[in-house]
Amino acid sequence: MTTHAMTPLRRGLLFVSAAAIAWGAGGAAAEELFRTSGLGTVAVSFWRFAVAAVLLAARHLRHSAPVRPVPGRRTCVLTGIALAAYQTAYFGAVQDAGLALGTLITLGASPILVSAGAHVLLGERLGKRGAVAIGIALTGLLLLVAHPGSGPRPLMGVVLALLSAVGYSAVTLWARKAGATGAGATTWGAGALCLLPFALAQGVWPRSGHIAESTGWLIFLGVVPTLLAYRWYFAGLVTVASTTAAVLVLLEPVTAALLALVLGEQISTALVLGSMLLLTAVAVLSRDQA
Repeated sequence: MTTHAMTPLRRGLLFVSAAAIAWGAGGAAAEELFRTSGLGTVAVSFWRFAVAAVLLAARHLRHSAPVRPVPGRRTCVLTGIALAAYQTAYFGAVQDAGLALGTLITLGASPILVSAGAHVLLGERLGKRGAVAIGIALTGLLLLVAHPGSGPRPLMGVVLALLSAVGYSAVTLWARKAGATGAGATTWGAGALCLLPFALAQGVWPRSGHIAESTGWLIFLGVVPTLLAYRWYFAGLVTVASTTAAVLVLLEPVTAALLALVLGEQISTALVLGSMLLLTAVAVLSRDQA
């Protein structure tokens, strides 16, 4: 029997794709929390970061690892703050424009921003297939903007989605340049501390009748789309080019669109066509990397 070892590039592509799908599920979990728990966007973001930080700190203590100086602590703190800002903007986009539109615009805009930044800052060249994939993604994004959205303030949601896309792109470019391989307790703790004052002002505790359900969703957010997904994503960026990763992450909004359909959101023709174009962009780029 012939076995084929997975190359580092293929492993990286798999990691980034898995992270994207986990993030899409995280957006659906956040929308469910907004609907049932009474928590706002900042509070949900705070608990997501706090759960991740506590679990990593507990793991560290359990293994009784010796305390060592953390390299790049300042960088970890700044990364945590950046993650907190763009994740909160994303949750705001989901709340104001709906899960499908908020996620699709956030991640639909990212390949264009990342490809431009990677070319200018990292000297990454964009091949023909990559250029085609970016063009397809941009077309899909334009179609998505035509979707009215299912949230109460779709225009504000679009603005927040674009702000989140800028933050996501900046973190992606930094991680690729610095060769970051993960986000530790310092990163998540810094993000949680940054969000805490605003979460307290907004209301940090779920409604009394939904505490058990809300706790389950918050733990899910802290573990799957946070601890695991970012570990996979940063590990993938070691071998996957920034632009390639940004296009593969389009699996997140497609996942979110499918889950939005399950949750009963209105799905328009523009949303379906936009999602199909984003999947096509992923397929084109995956073939280029094969």
